[in-house]
Amino acid sequence: MVAEPGTERGARRGRDVPGRAPTRDDAGPGPALPGAASVASPASARRAPVPRVASRRAVLIVALTAACLIVLDVLTKLLAVAELSGRRPVEIIPGILDLRLTRNSGAAFSLAGGATVILSLVALVVVGVVVVTARRLASVGWAFVFGAMVGGAVGNLIDRVFRSPGPLRGHVVDFVHIHHWPIFNLADSAIVCGGVLAVILSLRGIGLDGTRLTAVPAEPAATNPTATNPTATNPTGAGSAAGAAGGGADSDAGPGRSAGAAPGERPDAPGGRHEGPGAR
Repeated sequence: MVAEPGTERGARRGRDVPGRAPTRDDAGPGPALPGAASVASPASARRAPVPRVASRRAVLIVALTAACLIVLDVLTKLLAVAELSGRRPVEIIPGILDLRLTRNSGAAFSLAGGATVILSLVALVVVGVVVVTARRLASVGWAFVFGAMVGGAVGNLIDRVFRSPGPLRGHVVDFVHIHHWPIFNLADSAIVCGGVLAVILSLRGIGLDGTRLTAVPAEPAATNPTATNPTATNPTGAGSAAGAAGGGADSDAGPGRSAGAAPGERPDAPGGRHEGPGAR
């Protein structure tokens, strides 16, 4: 079947053509057609803006947080060495918390003992990565995370560099003891608190640039009249269906025989009704 020229041109121009359902292209930039629901997949998401801070302010927060933690860590360690050396543990909360001096050659909470050189190099790498990444910061929360990480890493690194038995092999001073928990110091606490805050920010979808990741809600589906009544937009649909039914009946009658002819009759014979050979 060859489409009429006018029909093809009308379809290209977006005009209403009998037998042609409307498409999204016909609607143009205007509102969506009825039934053309906007469906968003679960993975579709966008960044919704949240309160931001300038990058310089975020870097300043990192620097101040790290500096305060480093100073406090160094002072508390000096005080612990001066007051707790050669003494029995000092009870703060009986049965729960006490202060006792110990020297740790490993990582936080006395982990990885004996790997002092490796831990010192790892701390240097972590500090370098944080300093480079801090230039892209625009989130107050992540600024505190980076400040806590840098402050804790540098605080313990100072002990490994300047305390005995030598540079990069020095033992870290620990003095806070919660019963049934390894002994730690202020730098260890800063690293752990920074890690917990980083997990919370990640679960909330807050990025380093201060934006929040939110899913785009799907719009409810509208009723499509063409889905329940296919002939609503095709006025020739009923005629086409009737023609198809008539054509099927003619096909069943066979060649040379009309749909209304009785068996044994030849309506195509001249002179009206003729009977078949069996009637003679």
